[in-house]
Amino acid sequence: MARTPDANRAQFRPADHPNDTFLLTTVVGSYPKPKWLNRADELVDDPDSKFDENDLAEAHDDACRLITHEHERAGLDTVVDGEMRRNEMVEFFAERIDGYEFNGPVKVWGHNYFDKPSVVEEVEYDEPWLVDEFAFTTSAAEKPVKVPITGPYTLGFWAFNEAYPSTEELVYDLADLVNEEVEKLVEAGARYIQIDEPALATTPEDHAIVGEALERIVSGIPEDVRIGLHVCYGDYSRIYPEINDYPIDEFDVELCNGDYEQIPTFQEPEFEPDLALGVVDAHTAEIEPVEEIKANIRQGLRVVPPEKLTVSPDCGLKLLPREIAYGKTENMVTAVREIEAEIDAGEIDLENPLADD
Repeated sequence: MARTPDANRAQFRPADHPNDTFLLTTVVGSYPKPKWLNRADELVDDPDSKFDENDLAEAHDDACRLITHEHERAGLDTVVDGEMRRNEMVEFFAERIDGYEFNGPVKVWGHNYFDKPSVVEEVEYDEPWLVDEFAFTTSAAEKPVKVPITGPYTLGFWAFNEAYPSTEELVYDLADLVNEEVEKLVEAGARYIQIDEPALATTPEDHAIVGEALERIVSGIPEDVRIGLHVCYGDYSRIYPEINDYPIDEFDVELCNGDYEQIPTFQEPEFEPDLALGVVDAHTAEIEPVEEIKANIRQGLRVVPPEKLTVSPDCGLKLLPREIAYGKTENMVTAVREIEAEIDAGEIDLENPLADD
């Protein structure tokens, strides 16, 4: 069953929030990297360059500070650093977990390659993965910081399993490691954790494995820590209403790209966790107008009341031009604040939120 989102949501409401209604705004995680950071990554691997690991660390710090402030300037209630220190969502964590090794890239589609790791021995937790990253971002931010973590199901199924009798067993061991990491993040002050499980959209018949993994992840985690689950691009009817049984506070879903055709899926039975709804398309390099985004937000109000709605982009924005990503984010926040004011004024019928004013 869902955790207790009403026990942890209010802490993200700014003290100077302008409206009585509050829709929480956030981003999924990744954000376009400044071009100079990509160049810095190349320079540190160039044997003829004097640019070293210390220089790269400084460049990462600068980029994290820059993007965190960019998110705050756009008006988001909760921010991330845009994952400036990360490369690919599986590689980053596999490099930090004992038991993984890399043997070169594999082709995934078109001309795109992924450095798919192998699990060659039992996975173990050594040093924290994200605590330093979180501490730095928190020091740079004025708003609360959300921490995205690639989930154990994706870490297990998007790797070659050469060590475990079944990938399911690998996933459960990885979930125990994620639990250790979340505990350390909580000790460091984190109050908003997002578990990313894109692999679930490709193999939804394994929703029970993900549910058990989440049970392990949240074991011992206090209720004032918000736990979100992000799943993108799939047939959600194959995992709903089962996700109502997941121990999460928030389910983050991509629907803008599909014109909200799947919204009815979540209307019956009642949606139990908070809904984090994507309202701008991460795959189009066009900035949606505020009025269009407002119409998208109303789609979420068909599923949950305002006090249970979080608003975000469909997915990470890292593949977009940076000015487009910022424009989408800024317009999204503007749209949210206008919707809140319209709800306060009684201009939106919450029983029929798509009706004209």
